[in-house]
Amino acid sequence: MSARTIYLSRLIGLYSLLAAVALASHKDASIEAVTALVHNPPTVMLAAMFASGVGLAIVLGHNIWSGGAQPIVVTVIGWYSLLKGLILFFLPPASLVNYFEGARYAQFFYLYMGMAFLLGAYLTYAGFARKL
Repeated sequence: MSARTIYLSRLIGLYSLLAAVALASHKDASIEAVTALVHNPPTVMLAAMFASGVGLAIVLGHNIWSGGAQPIVVTVIGWYSLLKGLILFFLPPASLVNYFEGARYAQFFYLYMGMAFLLGAYLTYAGFARKL
């Protein structure tokens, strides 16, 4: 396993765990913040810049499609982040709001946080179970 895969697993895993727990512990504020973000095009642009930048960094530094689940999951997260950033850049604001409302973020909030938590738990465990 490459040192880069281990490092990114630890980084993404811990970030996902901490973000999921923090957001879940403040459900109402989290839902309000994400809803406000989606309805504010300048803030969406900043989120697009961040997501696409993180995605590009992972894709350019870790585009590995073999070697087990761990490196593939890290690579998929990179591509997902890049794609999300590009969608946020180019999707018209009204379409983004429609997509967000269709995803029923508030209704399925704990499901979304649970998925982020499980992904984070897997990557954190896989990353720290290996030595650099």
